[in-house]
Amino acid sequence: MTERKPSLSALSEEYRTTIPSDLREPRSFERYLQELYDEPRVARNAPQRVADMFDFYGSEYDEDTGVVEYKLASEDPLNNGENTFYGRVVHDAIHEFVNKVKSGARGLGPEKRILLLLGPVGSGKSDFDSQIRTYFEDYTSRDAGRMYTFRWTNLCDVIPDQDPEDDVVRSPMNQDPLVLVPQEQRENIVDDLNGLLDAPYTIRNEQSLDPASEFYMDRLLAHYNDDLETVLENHVEVIRLLADENKRQAIETFEPKDKKNQDETELTGDVNYSKIAIYGESDPRSFDYAGAFCNSNRGLFSGEELLKLQREFLYDFLHATQEQTIKPKSNPRIDIDQVIVGRTNMPEYRDKKGDEKMEAFNDRTKRINFPYVLSYENEAEIYRKMLRNADLPEIHVEPHTLEMAGLFGVLTRIEEPDANSITAVQKAKAYNGEIDDTDDIDVKKLREEAEESVDIAEGMDGVSPRFIGDEIAEALMDSMHRSRSFLSPLLTFNHLEGNLENHGSISAEMFETYYRYLELVREEYKKRAIEDVRHALAYDIDEIQRQGEKYMDHVMAYIDDDTVEDEITGREQEPDEQFLRSVEEKLQLPEDRKDDFRQEVANWVSRRAREGQPFDPQGNDRLRRALESKLWEDKKHNINFSALVTSGEMDDDERNEWIEALLDQGYSTEGAKEVLEFAGAEVAKSEMEG
Repeated sequence: MTERKPSLSALSEEYRTTIPSDLREPRSFERYLQELYDEPRVARNAPQRVADMFDFYGSEYDEDTGVVEYKLASEDPLNNGENTFYGRVVHDAIHEFVNKVKSGARGLGPEKRILLLLGPVGSGKSDFDSQIRTYFEDYTSRDAGRMYTFRWTNLCDVIPDQDPEDDVVRSPMNQDPLVLVPQEQRENIVDDLNGLLDAPYTIRNEQSLDPASEFYMDRLLAHYNDDLETVLENHVEVIRLLADENKRQAIETFEPKDKKNQDETELTGDVNYSKIAIYGESDPRSFDYAGAFCNSNRGLFSGEELLKLQREFLYDFLHATQEQTIKPKSNPRIDIDQVIVGRTNMPEYRDKKGDEKMEAFNDRTKRINFPYVLSYENEAEIYRKMLRNADLPEIHVEPHTLEMAGLFGVLTRIEEPDANSITAVQKAKAYNGEIDDTDDIDVKKLREEAEESVDIAEGMDGVSPRFIGDEIAEALMDSMHRSRSFLSPLLTFNHLEGNLENHGSISAEMFETYYRYLELVREEYKKRAIEDVRHALAYDIDEIQRQGEKYMDHVMAYIDDDTVEDEITGREQEPDEQFLRSVEEKLQLPEDRKDDFRQEVANWVSRRAREGQPFDPQGNDRLRRALESKLWEDKKHNINFSALVTSGEMDDDERNEWIEALLDQGYSTEGAKEVLEFAGAEVAKSEMEG
């Protein structure tokens, strides 16, 4: 027995190695068999190869969520991150998909099911399906993902009526060369391979030769007196099989046609009429293995909008899944080996789910919910990717623009919480990973409550990223036409509001709700803009650092029941409770929760110290905001608020200084002027009235 090869996990770090040079080099069956003994994974079936593909490009396990993030989706290493996927719910869906593939690789059942990606329009399910196909093509071109098929050669030497054009015939189903070995002998080989295999699954191959290959095998064995070794030596060449969607080789995408023109031969193949005159209608050589299931053998079948197919047309999937065979018209059954992926939208799913006549089909599907993104910052990343991939003019996208557009999208998708508990915006912030200052929000409980109230899953309804992306694009063009050099949230809100009722996928009954959500988003943006302006008017990083250090000195003394040195006199004194509360009250933190907060920030500081990191209040969001608010209270009395509400050009030195401070926060000059006019007036008004 030969030595075991390294596991695929060890090879995954080397996936960028050069593509092998032997892609078109034929080899003998004997050499192929030796290669199997050197690396048994070569004989994997389709689910096993697809499962290994996800690990090959790398993965990371998140202990908090129990979810594996696969880098082909989270980082897209082949394309330098151009086609990445964002959001926990999306990676949950991908994790579930891969788990089902891996379960199928172990023979636990999903290998005999349709993996149905269910989601609303624009949720990314088609992009993910396309990503799988792209990476499968690449994977099969690499040494770790290699697979082989065979071709018959010199057939005219033995078969008198063989068409000279068919002297060399490739395996019509691209079958693994192992199927050339009779089942009893094959089982012995497979047992040997499994003894050498280092994998979480076992090699299995119980397939029969396709009818055409069986015909050739029978004729050749008869000629050589059942000497299989001679047949394999003289008439079989083993060749590399590369998945190629364009060539319809080990990958097939199937799209529904007009119901009147649907024909099962599109799936299972049909008679090759050009060969009937040569071989006759009943001859297996006259069959054309051009059906979608034939083309996708050994790889991936991708069914677009699968449930739009007629009920009768879907019956072919029953055999393709459970029995892993297809039954062409007037032809024997043909074994298949592939991962069948389908995609569908909500209306078609609900329609087929309620159809009692579709019970058998529904029982053979494994649904994977592919919802919209539910984190508005992840949603903003989708729009950033859109802008990166576009020929974007010289227009500056102002802070909060994409995040607030994303917040609107998320609000339309989440289940509204109980009005007596938290607001919809608070829930969206919690889903975004933000800590609320006034309420203890249990995100897990929120998710569980939502799942109990929705039909299928949270995030399966609402406004699609496509609609929001289109309005961002329109706002960009509007900015250009108006000679504006920046895109702001205010202009984006106007386009979202103005086109809600013009979008065909938004029902009229939701208009009022969505307008309300836009107002909530406007208010949230107003708060952030005011905070940015206050930051520009009074921000002093050195002062925040000093106040933060003072706060932590008094907190640690408070926790340790110790004293702290007075900054002026140098004497030891009790912790300054008035100072501590002056910071904490900026977070609206009640008296009875001060101890929890103080312990929380103390633990945070201790953890950073153990990691060798210095104290920096910028690293703790709540502490930073509290200190900034206190700094504002301390410095606002020295600010000339009347300058914020005067009209005319902003050429005042003081106002130019504020603009410079906003530039540091990511604003453009024109955008800084707009936010000063929008939020600065609100700041001035509130302070002057106060």
